Amino acid sequence: MLTGRWAIGVDVGGTKIATALVSEGGELTARTAVPTPVAGGARAVLAAIEAQARHVAGQLATGTVLVGLGIGTGGVVDHSRGVVLSATDLLPGWAGLALADELGQRLGTRVYVDNDGNTLALGEHRFGAGRGLRDVIYATVGTGIGGGIVLGGRLRRGASHSAGELGHVPAPQAVCRRCSCGRTGHVEAAAAGPAMTDDYRRRSGDMTVCDLRVIAERAGEGDEVAAAVLAGGASTFGQALAGLVNVVDPEAVVVGGGVADIGQLFWAPMEEALRESTLPGPSRVQLKPALLGTAAPLVGAAMLAIDPEPEGNESPW
Repeated sequence: MLTGRWAIGVDVGGTKIATALVSEGGELTARTAVPTPVAGGARAVLAAIEAQARHVAGQLATGTVLVGLGIGTGGVVDHSRGVVLSATDLLPGWAGLALADELGQRLGTRVYVDNDGNTLALGEHRFGAGRGLRDVIYATVGTGIGGGIVLGGRLRRGASHSAGELGHVPAPQAVCRRCSCGRTGHVEAAAAGPAMTDDYRRRSGDMTVCDLRVIAERAGEGDEVAAAVLAGGASTFGQALAGLVNVVDPEAVVVGGGVADIGQLFWAPMEEALRESTLPGPSRVQLKPALLGTAAPLVGAAMLAIDPEPEGNESPW
């Protein structure tokens, strides 16, 4: 039987909506995942979140305290108001949505919203690879590229709520390549999974490949084009990280996501580029794999509700 204080954590991405019950100690149960109905627009996505939240809430025992619901989502989020200020074309119709109010009214509970890079950072910082550290850059590389920055043990969201948007750091290798935000020349347009898949299709002429995992398998089997594509994306990402490391000088950089999980074919050139492009002191920064995997943004989102910030302050973690 579940006891103690629990919250519903939700991770909203362009391809799937993941949901779970999360305890104040970071324990997860009742995890679900459904495709994100982006073709139906924002209302369809809201309905899917509501349905999943009701489903997992039904797993709680009578008398167990459900303190609220936390959501991590793609886009720039005003956390204090629970409003999505802007979003990429991965979530069409999402910009301008008062997500906390909309779902709070539907579900009759407190709802907290943040950028999914921030919720990932919160999860890893409290229960994962960043536990016990004060200054950490968190990055995730998958369908898109995101992250969060923790300084002095506190999450930094920035003056316009855009701190940690690692995918939109300018990268010379991405010149003329369109990013999901609509602009060109950002690291996401060269190093995210779809970008590297498109690169492989162009360079190999094999238009049947639609999954980066296939490219990774081919690279492991000796496909030189596949290996070069992975190394190029990884190096681009490593150089972008290096610029941030030089500015922030953190104790550690924690990297996760489906692309990073490919292994050394991505990790080794990423680390080499990072260390070659940093100053002597910051070049010794710890580079750590994320520990919580896909649970990190769910845990971090739930912590928004379980341990909410005092009004007007940054994260207590």
